[in-house]
Amino acid sequence: MNLPVSRRLLFSPMRLGALRLTNRIVMPAMTRNRTPGSVPNALNALYYGQRATAGLIVTEGSAPAHMGFGFVDTPGLFTAEQARGWKQVADTVRLAKAHIFAQLLFAGRLSHPTLLGGATPIAPSAVKAAGTAQGNAGWGPYEMPRAMLEDDIEIVLASYTGAARLAVTAAGFDGVEIHAGHGYLPNQFLAPNTNLRTDHWGGDARGRARFLLELVDRTVAVVNRQRVGVLVTPASTLNDIQDLDWPTTYGYLLEELDKRRLAYLHVGLPLPEAGQQPDVAGFVRQHYRGAVILNGGYWRTRAELDVKLRRADLIAFGRDFLANPDLPKRLRLGAALNPADRTTFHARGGKGYVDYPTLHEIDETGTKLRGHDREMRARAAPQVSA
Repeated sequence: MNLPVSRRLLFSPMRLGALRLTNRIVMPAMTRNRTPGSVPNALNALYYGQRATAGLIVTEGSAPAHMGFGFVDTPGLFTAEQARGWKQVADTVRLAKAHIFAQLLFAGRLSHPTLLGGATPIAPSAVKAAGTAQGNAGWGPYEMPRAMLEDDIEIVLASYTGAARLAVTAAGFDGVEIHAGHGYLPNQFLAPNTNLRTDHWGGDARGRARFLLELVDRTVAVVNRQRVGVLVTPASTLNDIQDLDWPTTYGYLLEELDKRRLAYLHVGLPLPEAGQQPDVAGFVRQHYRGAVILNGGYWRTRAELDVKLRRADLIAFGRDFLANPDLPKRLRLGAALNPADRTTFHARGGKGYVDYPTLHEIDETGTKLRGHDREMRARAAPQVSA
């Protein structure tokens, strides 16, 4: 099949750190709440294995410590048992000759004591988040976090490096992505409305970026720079983040990250439907020369254009990948996409998780499971409650 040049670029292989990707399509991290007990299971392995058509997969956020959890039934990556659970995921993806990074997510103030064994969530400063938290007893207002002491900061930094080491040694991941956006802990250090500190961890852009840069440097020292990616969300106000001078903050941060020659920078863009938005992608290219993943409401033609214009090296598709395990094939063929069922985004069990059909499975009478998928689903089912 002869493809337009722009589409050939989207499906062309590329080097990403030490990896050779088969295409430039990324499945980004998406919280799915299918990991009871925080230990990845066979159903999780099936879910990621089905989507190993991506050039790169980034897992849903894993807490690097018990104090890092922000949602119910989400995974961790700080015990040997969790690492073994993740290994079955990584092995399944590797079997399909794909690559996978583990995302490390520390929720900070975006948590609840019921998720933390009764402990108070921690944050750079005692600034309560607007909105509601998903605790073990249901939804309720966020609570006032405890401002982190110097010892707390050191413990959290050490937890990240421990999780990164587990990810690439025991769990078999190709690398780790540090989630530094969407209002989670590193973003709380970056933003002036959540970081009111007057010590060397706060103040101007340089001080507020110190935590993330120290975290990156320590992670690189443990697993190598080619195994580390960072996710940032400049200009985002999600989860009560406010930085009116974000170009100063991120201009400094991106230039510092560029010096570190990481595997990639993953950039969450303001969604197109949110109205007139700043050109974050253009801003990033002015300050960062390495590989860039762009993520934010992409459709095929927009993705093709941004790769063609070199605004991005790779494009992440979230909900479309959630609902279409064979998304790269569908995009290449221009085929129709399965619609995503929002009611099952954060549900339990396999419905809306591993039952979206591929093009191969669809026929006039509905869907047919390939023998391999049927066998894997049968093995997974007893381990996860419906």
